[in-house]
This record gives sequence, structure tokens and C-alpha cells, in this order.
Amino acid sequence: MDPETVDLARLQFALTAGGHFLFVALTLGMALVVACLQTAATVTDRATHQRMVRFWGQLYVINYAVGIITGLVMEFQFGLSWSGLTHYAGNVFGASLAVETIVAFFVESTFLGLWIFGWHRFNRWVHLATIWVVALTACVSAYWILVSNGFLNHPVGHRTENGKLVLADAGALLTNPSALLAFGHILGGALLTAGFFMAGVSAYHLFRRTPERAFDVAELPLMP
Repeated sequence: MDPETVDLARLQFALTAGGHFLFVALTLGMALVVACLQTAATVTDRATHQRMVRFWGQLYVINYAVGIITGLVMEFQFGLSWSGLTHYAGNVFGASLAVETIVAFFVESTFLGLWIFGWHRFNRWVHLATIWVVALTACVSAYWILVSNGFLNHPVGHRTENGKLVLADAGALLTNPSALLAFGHILGGALLTAGFFMAGVSAYHLFRRTPERAFDVAELPLMP
């Protein structure tokens, strides 16, 4: 293959993956934050907390939708630009990608739909459970993706048959140090990203003095 074609394929995939990851980090952190906010709203039944859940939940859903679109583009590039890789090693790292899609992503999307359309239809505790399922399956989804990524960085648990890689040790694949270390790093980075995002949005509304600035300070205790 022409080296220039390979370089262009690498650049295209790097730009797509980099753009997609921005939304992954944000929505993974926002899912956990919104789940915690709704827990506070459900327990305290305070209007301010409920308004916060609505506000941040809408921003979470918008970014989640954009993240799905960028992720689909990346999946197409796997098959179009890197078909040789998938033919050679897809029997190993492709399995974790399939599990992520079928088990984690589909469950996450289903319960997110229940959460979006379940306002005033579900019991408040049931509605709270739906967002926690979304948040937890988002973490599971990230883990399975990192299993695939970890294998590409540190191949373990495989053997070669007929010129292709096949899975030989699922335990080694799932406990790959490259995946486990990255998982903790991603969770911490996602929460940090969500925190900076919320601080930025809050600062904008405070500066513009919009009605949304009210719940930032309405029921907070005064500092001594």
C-alpha cells in the first residue's frame, strides 16, 4: 500500500477518534453527575435540585447524541480504512467491541430513552433507577472499549492460527494492565471534564445574568 495512503488513513482516524473522545469523556462524567443530582432531588424533593437535574440532563442528552454520531463514523472507518487489521486480529479485539455494543451500549441507550420519556410517568424512585442504569452501563461500555484498545497497545491472551489471531485466554484479555490502568484514568478524567464543563456553563449564565443562574445560589448556605 502507498505510504501516503496509510498516513492519510491514520490522520483521518486520529481526527475522528479525537473528536469522538471529547464527547465520550464529557458524557461519561455528566451521566454520573446527573445521577447524583437526581439522587439528591429524589431524596430531598427540593424544586431547586429537580430544576438542576432537568438543566444538566438536557445538556447531557445533547452531547450524548453528538457522541453517537461521531462514534458511528469511527466504526465505518474501522471497516473501510483498517479492514486488514480486523481480518487479522478481529477475532480477539472485535469480541469486546461486539460485547460493548450489544450488552452495554444498547442497555444504556434503552434506559436513557426511558429516562427521557419517563418524566411524570414513572414513580420517582423508578425514574431515578433508570438514570443510574445509564450511568453504570456507560462505565461498563467504557471498560469494554478499553479492553479492545488495551489489546492493540499490549496484545495478550491470543495465539496464531492460519495466519490470524484467535482468543486463547479471555481472563488475560479482560485483566490486561493497559486496559485497567486506562479505565481508572478515564473515569477520573471524565469527572474532571464534566466538572470543568459545568463550571464553564455556570460562569456563562452568571455573567449573562440569565434566569438559570438562580439555582446556582438559591439554596446554598451562606459562607461564614
